[in-house]
Formats: sequence, C-alpha cells, structure tokens
Amino acid sequence: MLPCTLLLACGGGGGRHEDGGAAVDKPSGAKPMTTVAPPDTGDGWAVSTPATENLNEADLKSGLDRLMNNGSGGIDAVVVVRNDRLIAEAYYNGYDRDTLHDVRSVTKSITSALSGIAIDRGLVSLDDTIAQHIPNFESYPGIDDRKRSIRIRDLLNMRTGMDCDDGVDASPGNETRMYDRDDWVRFALGIPMVADPGQVMSYCSAGVMLLGHILSTRAGVKLEDFAATHLFGPLRITNVRWLHSPMGITNANSTFQIRARDAAKFGTLYLNVGAWQGTQVIPPVWIERSFELTTAYGEGNGYGWLWWKSRFNVRGTPQDGIFASGNGGNFIYVLPQERLVVVINASNYNIRGPSDDFFRINILTTIN
Repeated sequence: MLPCTLLLACGGGGGRHEDGGAAVDKPSGAKPMTTVAPPDTGDGWAVSTPATENLNEADLKSGLDRLMNNGSGGIDAVVVVRNDRLIAEAYYNGYDRDTLHDVRSVTKSITSALSGIAIDRGLVSLDDTIAQHIPNFESYPGIDDRKRSIRIRDLLNMRTGMDCDDGVDASPGNETRMYDRDDWVRFALGIPMVADPGQVMSYCSAGVMLLGHILSTRAGVKLEDFAATHLFGPLRITNVRWLHSPMGITNANSTFQIRARDAAKFGTLYLNVGAWQGTQVIPPVWIERSFELTTAYGEGNGYGWLWWKSRFNVRGTPQDGIFASGNGGNFIYVLPQERLVVVINASNYNIRGPSDDFFRINILTTIN
C-alpha cells in the first residue's frame, strides 16, 4: 500500500475558498446508464465498441450493469478508451456525461502537464529555485537557506523538505490547515523545514499549490487561463471549474472539476506522446518524464512528477502504468502497452471505495 493509501488518495480539498466553499458536484438527476456503444456527441471522440477493440464486451457490460443494479458503491462515472476510441461509459447517482465531477488530487497530474508546457515555453526550468519566481519571497516568515534552495523539480516530486504530510493530521503543513487560511502562499512558505530539498518524499499539497502559483506568476495570467489556452483548448475542453483561495490563488492541487469524457482526453495524451488528433499539446520529453518513478514503494509501485506508478496484472503478465489519483476514488489510469485509458469518478471521500478494485477486477480482466 502506498503512502496516503492508494485507495483513499491524498487531497481532501475542503476548506474555505473565495468561490464559496469546497467544490460541490451538481448531478443532473439522470437515471443510471451504461453503454458499450457510446454515441458520437460531437465532442471530438472517435467511438467504437469493446469487441471491435478486442475487449470482452459481455463481461465489461456485465460489470458496469452490476454497479447499476446492485448499487454503485459511490462510483459515479466510468469511461473506457482503447486505441484512441471511446468504447464504454457508465453514469450513476444522478451523474451523466455532461456532469462536472470534483476529481480532487487528480488535479495534481493536470498541474504536472501545465508544468511541462511552461518549461517548454521557457517560463521556468526544473532547476530554478522557488525563490526566483515567487514575488517578495524574502518578505515571508520562516525563510532560510534550505527553503531558498527548493527547486521546481522538488515540488513536482514531493521532495521539498518541508514538514508537510497530508497523510498526518498533526503535520504543520497538512493541507487542511492551509484551507483554513486566507493567504495560502504565506502558509506554505511558513512551513518549517525538516530535511534538505530533494532528499525525502512527503506528500504535500501545499507544495503543488506553490507550483501552480509560480506557473501563473511566470505566465502573467491565472492558471486556469494558461490551461485553457495551452492544454484544454487543443483538446476542445471548454467546461471545467477551478477553485481558488480567498485571495484568488488557483487551487492547483485539488478540487478541479471536469467531465469524465474530458478527463479521458487528458489521459489519452499520455498514450500519444502528448498529441491529440495530430496536435502536439504536451512536449514529448515531458510525457517520457511523467512515466519516471522517482520514489519507489515496493516492486513497480511509486511516485514521480505528480503521477502515481503501478504494475498492473494483464492476462497474467505484469505491465507498468501510471495513474492520477484523487480522494474519493477518482482515477485516470493509463496503460501504454494496452493502449488503454480508464477514468473512474467516485465520491467515497476519506473512506475506501471500490474504484481501484473495480478497475483491476472488472476492467483489466476483460482485455483479450
């Protein structure tokens, strides 16, 4: 089991925001729906069927229908993509294909992509220190030589050296403490140092918030505007929602809301060297880096560049993949060897739900 627990995932995402509180999904009240013949809705997806893309269609449909007929266990949406084609989708608990879902810490992997784009555009580099890019850095309390030496790469790999662990309630940097403050940047920079940067991995949402703040500062626009232009625009994703601190800092670490179909578009970039339908969106070098494991937790499992890494069992053979993970059971799974992307949205916040088990038992087993 990985730190913060894979299945609970880090990223509570609560607290006070200028937007009026934590992200709140607004299901349409639609009846549950499953299909293994998704319609072409004009949103950019090529559609197909599991059988055409070499999955066991009957078993996949049966698994999706069981969630509908027996209670979904808190799972709200499932979208399956293979070979760049949407082949199955299901919605429960009043959600439908147009509902925005709070994906909690899946947001961090989106911020990773924005970092790669910003680096490619020359706005920041991996070995830049945060001191170079945070306005009035020296005026914040708690600044010392170790904090001055935190680099962009340390934020991306959760190796800041700050006393910040979202999995420990008593940690001075726990994200729930940040959400109770007006000035998130002041909070994060005030977290005491306990190690040299780059040495020890500790899951810290406050560090990812600082990363988003730096990207916004360097781009000269709000993070959501940078994302709309350089990431979501080419994907034809227009309906998303970001939350902000009381002082207007974009929450780059959690509470982002997106449609399940659109989250699958984002995941598909990582199968196609950063391209979507012939348009290069994320630099290829950043896609390659995103698969690197910088902190290992057992054989094949770990973390790096704001993505989780795991070894999945497919047809009795272990295969390496990556996934974005958010509290509640929110996942984007990417398995390059199988040309497979699966999005699961769920609302099992702070408890273990069935999302990961459903993926491993009811989806991976349908691959022929």
